Amino acid sequence: MARPNKTCAVCESGIRIVDFKDERLLTRFLTERGKILPSRLSGTCARHQRQLSRAIKRAREIALLPYIKGFAG
Repeated sequence: MARPNKTCAVCESGIRIVDFKDERLLTRFLTERGKILPSRLSGTCARHQRQLSRAIKRAREIALLPYIKGFAG
């Protein structure tokens, strides 16, 4: 039985370029531990998955997003 195609959430919202300063958007594509969700779980297309991973890594470098969430130590 064929599964219906998932549409990219970023494409649907009309965002052309993912900005690393948009923390609210970026945190939607992170796990509770702070890892980047794969596209098969997040439902993003290949283009936006690349943009998201680059934006998340840039946001981590300038301390907008943590590298690891929930780490006390």
